Amino acid sequence: MKKVEIDENSGFCFGVTAAIEKAEEELAKGETLYCLGDIVHNSREVERLEKMGLVTIDHERFAALKNAKVLLRAHGEPPQTYEIARRNNIEIIDATCPVVLKLQKRIKKEAEDDGGAARQIVIYGKKGHAEVLGLVGQTGGKAIVVENKEEADKLDFGRDICLYSQTTKSQEGFTAVRERIAARMEEGAGFRAYNTICRQVANRTPNIRRFALSHELILFVSSKQSSNGQMLYAECKKANANTFLIESADEVQPGMVENYGSIGICGATSTPKWLMENVLGRVKDFCAGKKNGEE
Repeated sequence: MKKVEIDENSGFCFGVTAAIEKAEEELAKGETLYCLGDIVHNSREVERLEKMGLVTIDHERFAALKNAKVLLRAHGEPPQTYEIARRNNIEIIDATCPVVLKLQKRIKKEAEDDGGAARQIVIYGKKGHAEVLGLVGQTGGKAIVVENKEEADKLDFGRDICLYSQTTKSQEGFTAVRERIAARMEEGAGFRAYNTICRQVANRTPNIRRFALSHELILFVSSKQSSNGQMLYAECKKANANTFLIESADEVQPGMVENYGSIGICGATSTPKWLMENVLGRVKDFCAGKKNGEE
């Protein structure tokens, strides 16, 4: 008898859950609701909400909108987005994650207190990521984004540096960047580092390692566009070499699961539970000798 289970700690974080609930609540009113960017980095969940009426738009279309209702996703937005909304009479449904919102305020205060000149505000994060764009926007575009410890070498170590992190990055990556900067700081220059990784996200890493080690095979369900998904998938792969990244149940084939007695299904903070449950159902069908979900 095969053991097949979903990791109970996987799935939407509270910030994404709240954004989805706000979208569903607004859509239930029957009015047109726009979302600035994909509400979550998972194409299947985006498709589900679009079928309910959610209209996903980019920043160019947002700037041309007037007298509309727009949901801002959990990732957050720069100040310019709110200014456009004010000018164009756009009603904002703000679903920015509280953890991200708190970080935005901290970074904005950091920039204002210093005038954005003497010290370098550095963000460990993924360039172009929605959350990072929102954070950089709080500094008037002056913050420096580094994706790894090697990129940290481009900083001016003779000037003060203040380091923050994108909320969904890995603890190990942040530590590596922090240690590289600390080791290279010149005499007379100050260095402060703030670990602003979301605690809920940070706890996912040790949890998912334990889960990966407890099964012979791991099916990691996530969109390839998810930054958090890529990070957690890498952690699974390190813990269990028999880990496969899939985006939907359709990708599961009999040959992937038939030779394993214990199969674990997990995902990112952007992975909906229903998607993992679909994968679970398909795996169980194959284990029961069914093909392509037939009865």
